[in-house]
Amino acid sequence: MTNNLDAKKKDLFENKPVLKAIFSLAIPSIIGQLILVIYNMTDTFFIGQASRLIDPALSSELVAGVTICMPVYMILTAISNLFGIGAASVISRSLGKNNPWRAKNSSRFAFWACLFTTLFYCLLVLLISGPLASFLSGNAPATAEFAKQYIIYCVVVFGVPTALNTLFSHLMRAQGKSLHASIGIVIGGLLNCALDPLFMFVLFKIEDAAIAAALATGVSNTIALIYYLVLFYYSRKTSVISLKFSKKAFSEGIPLEVMQIGLPACLMTLCENISYMILDNLVGTVIIAREVSEETLASSAAALAGVGVAKKINMFAHSVVRGMSQGVLPLIGYNKSSGNRNRMKQIVYTSGSISLAVALLCMAVSLIFARPLSQIFVHEQEAISRAAEFLGILCIGAPFSAIAYTVISFFQAVGKAWRSLLLALLRKGILDIPMMYIFYAISISSNNVYGPELIIWATPIADMACFVLSLVLFFIYLHNNGQNKIVTPKEETQSA
Repeated sequence: MTNNLDAKKKDLFENKPVLKAIFSLAIPSIIGQLILVIYNMTDTFFIGQASRLIDPALSSELVAGVTICMPVYMILTAISNLFGIGAASVISRSLGKNNPWRAKNSSRFAFWACLFTTLFYCLLVLLISGPLASFLSGNAPATAEFAKQYIIYCVVVFGVPTALNTLFSHLMRAQGKSLHASIGIVIGGLLNCALDPLFMFVLFKIEDAAIAAALATGVSNTIALIYYLVLFYYSRKTSVISLKFSKKAFSEGIPLEVMQIGLPACLMTLCENISYMILDNLVGTVIIAREVSEETLASSAAALAGVGVAKKINMFAHSVVRGMSQGVLPLIGYNKSSGNRNRMKQIVYTSGSISLAVALLCMAVSLIFARPLSQIFVHEQEAISRAAEFLGILCIGAPFSAIAYTVISFFQAVGKAWRSLLLALLRKGILDIPMMYIFYAISISSNNVYGPELIIWATPIADMACFVLSLVLFFIYLHNNGQNKIVTPKEETQSA
């Protein structure tokens, strides 16, 4: 094999039946995303178990302290998406145009830019970890302390391997190696599931459960990173992916193109997690805004624990959609660049339909089993009630989000960065954050008629609005760019 696609991969991109091609690339990606969700849930499950063994008064505070850190942790994914999804799009389209050297230089830029950006982010988080933890907790001291511990050990100490992990998975998928990409994710996820109980209940004191959980996640990501590095080393002579520093990686407009395409994915993840930070803060403060007492602080912690659990359960549907979108992104980009627009459209319609079906199923399960699902992770009655209530609201947005995310990923794949960016910001940032503050103000002035549940409604409402605009932009694009620019072998046979 040369620095291009081999015959088998070329056949996968160009000729294999659409459904089989989607499954070949997307199933490993979906499994990898599901593993991420499962180990996130496992983290929360063991934290919940640990919380029962310490001071009962601190049970909700411990669960809340760890779960509210998810946005800070996920910003590492935003950095990876900026360079990883951007480079994956450039790589797949370069291969579609038979330009492996541009693909190689794109991967080089993505690696070095991701490394230094992550180092800067980790340093920034270290400097503001105290105020950041207080903001996320709604200024609840016990919850903030647990949050700060988790942030320091999980994000600051192990931020680089975490970000590079996700970056490498994108680079592997860009050249059709979706299975290898997902193996690294699975390794990290399964190791985290195994290390959580070992660290929390054996190697560390139960009072240090937040630190133990953070270290388990960090060590798992580091071992998964080693897998990727070994894989890249042994395939370096035949792969279009390179980690070697080269000035050519910063030429030919590669940095601008990678970042333009990756920016929507980055901002979508970034704004999503900024949105979640604000959500956590408003949910935590809306209860104690009327009166600060031990009772309201306990209710605030229960609400924070509830929203943290609800978000993690709701991630299940989103993980399938993201896995599907990331898996088929190289397939869409390749066929767009090679001119086979009919195949490109088939891929989008089929993958989007599958994502929608899964989202509808997850929504139904969440609505029917909200309370039993919540009881797996939290054990105080108020926290359980809050988690079930919040999950019932959040899951309504899943089907709308599935279509919106499919279209956002499609525009990334075909190189339409600004359309993707517009939809990403509309879904998380432009609509939901202002609505949260409006609903917060209504809750405060409603004399206890409305509580934190009103703030949660901003999320599904924003998903619905983004869904409508995404369909409009998608069909406008197809109207102008949906015609084939090549004649496929199948079409030649039909003409004959």
